[in-house]
Amino acid sequence: MIGSLIRRLRGRQARSAAVPAADVFDTWAQDGRDAWMEKGHGPIARRVFQSLRLSPDAWYLDLGCGNGYTVRWASALLSRGRAFGIDASPRMIERARALSAGDPRAVFALAVFPLHDLPLSSFDVVFSMESLYYMRDIPAALGEVYRLLKPGGVFVSAIDFYEENRISHGWVSYVGAGMSLWSARRWKRAFERAGFTEVSQERLVIPAEQAVERWHSTAGSLVTRGRRPPDSGRGEGSGRRSVELRISQ
Repeated sequence: MIGSLIRRLRGRQARSAAVPAADVFDTWAQDGRDAWMEKGHGPIARRVFQSLRLSPDAWYLDLGCGNGYTVRWASALLSRGRAFGIDASPRMIERARALSAGDPRAVFALAVFPLHDLPLSSFDVVFSMESLYYMRDIPAALGEVYRLLKPGGVFVSAIDFYEENRISHGWVSYVGAGMSLWSARRWKRAFERAGFTEVSQERLVIPAEQAVERWHSTAGSLVTRGRRPPDSGRGEGSGRRSVELRISQ
């Protein structure tokens, strides 16, 4: 009882007096901290990305893409597919487009998820690195990721801000944006309630000499995976046609 009350209060405190995450990351992009984020998240993101094993014709989406580094990784592998990135920060999208100039397979769009103009039932893989806990309505966001995936598609989320990683609990005051502090069990349950199957989790820990941040070699990043069932049907509004007109503005 006491423990659950404390967890609810933490969740409220994480949202109190917070500014929109997009404003925070606009400032970070302007200050050049997008490169710091890429360096800090890179060792974990690279390991998760490599486990995705993208096929050459896959459609890939990075949810909360920052400066677009995983989109560029994906684009380099996709001879017939496409790599998309969306972010709520206009300046991060500007950075992503600038760093990916000349790459026709890398597409970026400004979107305050779960609002977007992407085609439903179209993506083979959706990846999110350190972005889901900024969402104001996480269940709605997970539900929309499910709708974006093709039947059989996979969603993978990696986060460092979670209840079991005690060193992360003080980040709210540092970041200044609204953040939801959930346990691993709560994240797993949320994936399942959104309709994902084969939901699995791991605490991804890397050797200390490879870690940019200390907790990557101690508590590790919480990686949650789920699949949209292959027999779930495509639903309305599906299809990849005309996507260029809708998000390349």
